Amino acid sequence: MEKQIPPAAGPTGSGRNAQADDAAGHLRPLESRTRDMDVLDALADMIAKAGLKVGDRLPSELVLAQRLAVGRSTIREALKSWQSLGVVTKRTGSGSYLAADVSPGSFHIPLTIKLEGESLLRTHQVRRALEVSVTREAACNATKAQRAEIRARYDHLMKVFHSGEHWYAADHAFHRAIYDASSNPLFGEVIQQVQSAFHRIYPEPFGTTAIGAASLALHGALCDAVCDGDAERAVEQINLILDETEKDVRRILSTGALGADRPK
Repeated sequence: MEKQIPPAAGPTGSGRNAQADDAAGHLRPLESRTRDMDVLDALADMIAKAGLKVGDRLPSELVLAQRLAVGRSTIREALKSWQSLGVVTKRTGSGSYLAADVSPGSFHIPLTIKLEGESLLRTHQVRRALEVSVTREAACNATKAQRAEIRARYDHLMKVFHSGEHWYAADHAFHRAIYDASSNPLFGEVIQQVQSAFHRIYPEPFGTTAIGAASLALHGALCDAVCDGDAERAVEQINLILDETEKDVRRILSTGALGADRPK
């Protein structure tokens, strides 16, 4: 069910329409013909400059398209992406409303990076709840063949990582093997949908493979726990892995960099 965001105190009716129109005045036609991120960057900048708050209505799709000189379908897809991440909520017959604070948190962190990080943390929170359950189920229900597959996927992940290659796909395959061992295929499907909502906009978080790299040292213990059928230890390890990724994201949000001590 779509989360309903109460309107912020302030202008209503025609007053809110005027506020949305004023916000659109901060937009300029996009010079680049690349769409996705350009549109989202422009909308984030508009929200910040207009001082829009949670509950405020965004300008209509038609106004946004006209101001940015792009098609309405481009605006619609951009807003749909934000809706899937909890940034905006859409009300039938009324328009799109801001559902998350996207105002700059500090002068040294670009607004678009702040928005990306906070979107990642929201999806990460949902993923954690699912990962804990699926990991416990996998440890309890994995067959001998599934344990062998999990072990093989872990070995491949580490081989890829130590070779210096892009390791995200191998990591996804390792975790997917755990999902498959849970005996409930819906776990994997739901987690994939949650992750896809973020990666449709940001294929590689912050444009680096360093996010979560520190957690790879913990994957061996997770693999052992699941394969040994130790559910409690497996849950402990998946939480530690997710903690490492969350630390990386929060470090970027507070400092703008992973830090010299983090894997590159």
